[in-house]
Amino acid sequence: MVELFPECDAVLRNALDRRYTASVARVERHGRVLFERAYGRTRADEFARPIAIDTRFDLASLTKLFVATIALDAVARGHFALDAALVATIPEWSELPHRAITMRHLLAHTSGMQSGAHYRSLRDRAVEEFALTTELQGAVGEGVLYSDLGFIALGVAIARREGRSLQALLEGFVARSGFGYRPRARQWGAIPATECDSWRGRVQGAVHDEKAYLCGGVAGHAGLFGSAADAAWVGEQYLAPLHGRGSVLEPGLAREAVREQAFDPTLRRALGWALKTRDDNSCGPGFSRDSFGHTGFTGTCIWVDPQRDLTAVLLSNTVYFGRDDSTDLRRAFFTGVTEALDRLS
Repeated sequence: MVELFPECDAVLRNALDRRYTASVARVERHGRVLFERAYGRTRADEFARPIAIDTRFDLASLTKLFVATIALDAVARGHFALDAALVATIPEWSELPHRAITMRHLLAHTSGMQSGAHYRSLRDRAVEEFALTTELQGAVGEGVLYSDLGFIALGVAIARREGRSLQALLEGFVARSGFGYRPRARQWGAIPATECDSWRGRVQGAVHDEKAYLCGGVAGHAGLFGSAADAAWVGEQYLAPLHGRGSVLEPGLAREAVREQAFDPTLRRALGWALKTRDDNSCGPGFSRDSFGHTGFTGTCIWVDPQRDLTAVLLSNTVYFGRDDSTDLRRAFFTGVTEALDRLS
């Protein structure tokens, strides 16, 4: 498989131990794996362990894609309506401007809710309460503001309506070995470490995102750990209905979820997903304008191209070496994917 994707292999080898200590890449086309490879080790010290293709990474904001999926499943089962206000499920909003917020607003980042808050301001507060009650930054439905708080609220709404914890709901729905929130302590050493911060030291096996950590490791915006195959699985649930394959989602909702809902000059917004807007997006110029994807702060990324029937995943721990932007690395990898496929066609 490596010989078919030499540019991808070169990009990932060159970045190893400079941009990250660990990465796993996976490319699927027509639902079949064309390329899958693991690089590196869990950390850059004497405690390092080798990486395998099934290594679980801190998925960071790729968590939002899985939460969006169970939200849409709840819509299909009649437990929510996309355009009905959520105030009945979140009564904290009854006397606030938030009372007009719908599931569609939360999924498309058009709720007007703030992006987030620095963890230092939340260490003595209940994060969920803060997310639900902090004042809006914009008017509901009148613009895109990427919001972790919005997805925290979405997770709260789903758990309340279903009468089960978000962890139980997601792990039961996805039902993939090793996938989920809060890895057990005996598994931590096999998970790629992330940042060394002033609060917790070197983070490994616990969620990197501070808000999710303060939620006990379970939140709607971050906290899941999974493999490249897990990330590709969630992409396939939206891609498959476009090509006549089976999905856990109702086909009409899957198609609606990857349709433009709101325009952002950087990334157009769908339901849970971002849509390609420019050639300098992290998917690079080779992905079609219909492509949908998402990034995670720890170094994770997925892009799906319906025109090519393609899913490509790159999981890494770039945050291990700091918080520098890794868009160039991602773009180089995804460009390598499309260049290889163009040669094969």
